[in-house]
Amino acid sequence: MPSVCFTFEVHQPCRLRPYGFFDMGAKNDYEDVELNRSIIRKVAQTCYLPMNALLLELIERHQGRFRVSFSLSGTVIEQLETYAPEALESFKALARTGCVEFLDETDNHGLSCLFSEEEFRATVRRHRERMHELFGQHPRAFRNTELIYSNDVARMAEDMGYAVILAEGAADVLDWRSPHFVYRPEGCPGMKLMLTSPSLSADIASRFSDRSWAAYPLMAETYAHWLRSVKGNGEVINLSMNYESFGEHQGAETGIFEFMHALPDQILSDPEFDFLTVSEAVDRYGAYAALDVPYPMSRAGDLAPWLGNDMQKDAFRALCECQGLVDYLNDEELTGIWRKLQTSDHLYYMGTIRTSDGNAYPALSPYGTPLEAYTNFMNILADLRIRLVAKSNQ
Repeated sequence: MPSVCFTFEVHQPCRLRPYGFFDMGAKNDYEDVELNRSIIRKVAQTCYLPMNALLLELIERHQGRFRVSFSLSGTVIEQLETYAPEALESFKALARTGCVEFLDETDNHGLSCLFSEEEFRATVRRHRERMHELFGQHPRAFRNTELIYSNDVARMAEDMGYAVILAEGAADVLDWRSPHFVYRPEGCPGMKLMLTSPSLSADIASRFSDRSWAAYPLMAETYAHWLRSVKGNGEVINLSMNYESFGEHQGAETGIFEFMHALPDQILSDPEFDFLTVSEAVDRYGAYAALDVPYPMSRAGDLAPWLGNDMQKDAFRALCECQGLVDYLNDEELTGIWRKLQTSDHLYYMGTIRTSDGNAYPALSPYGTPLEAYTNFMNILADLRIRLVAKSNQ
């Protein structure tokens, strides 16, 4: 019986305000409050509220047979608490159904797994606390920032008690294997690895509204037929996507909500299919084989979207170099600022890689150019370092 797992990533960064050289030492308010407020309010209205209402309706209509998993970053939670509490309440309503699982991740949506196991553990523990406080759950499943994964990341997650970790179903890692089975991370006998289905996920998350796509317009019946082709060559289909794909990146006028409303009926019409959360899937299915991933991979394949050029590498190095002072001072405010600066989006905005379709990183950037993103970030980081040094000398 193949099972379908929807895993939705919900994330919004805390965007930085324009910060010039002469602001250093004079201003220490780094966030663009108005921009953050306007964006989170807009996304709440176009995506979170209508999509959460739709999922709640589907859960009730199918009497619990429809089930999904979410991963909410700590940065989006903080903004929802401040600017859109009604949207956060709608996530809590989903949690109360017992049909929605909330996964753990790094609280600040950062790249700490690449530079400090101690910092990685600290941000994951903070996220775990949030999930319990907000949703009454103790997550057993872990989804790292941007699906960054390696044997080392799996080892750290296993050591923290997680039963399963998610990763991209990358063809160069799988070779001849299918992403539609549960695997085991190399060297982690007590943990399982669930992979995404990249193509089937992108069919909804990005290709759905592409009028040049051969399958446009995609119907729920057609998509369910594609899922049925997995029978005999897989046990679990992990459809992993950014939640903002629904209503925000692909507006309501595209028919994305009607598609999702019709999809569960089409899938459940085949008695061999069901819906499971991530943890339920790994409880049901055994590990097909072990996968060895010695070097970090991500949802984009490699780490190039965040560390692909000299600006990104320089900013990341400077950010990491602050850890000694941050740990030494153990100042709650300064630590919190440093962790928000770790959010992967800040490095992403500095990207200069062009994709095969001619588009360039960074998408959805609040900056005019990658250089502007780099300069603004480094000015803020320099001011934070001034504050750290000053406090350490007191």
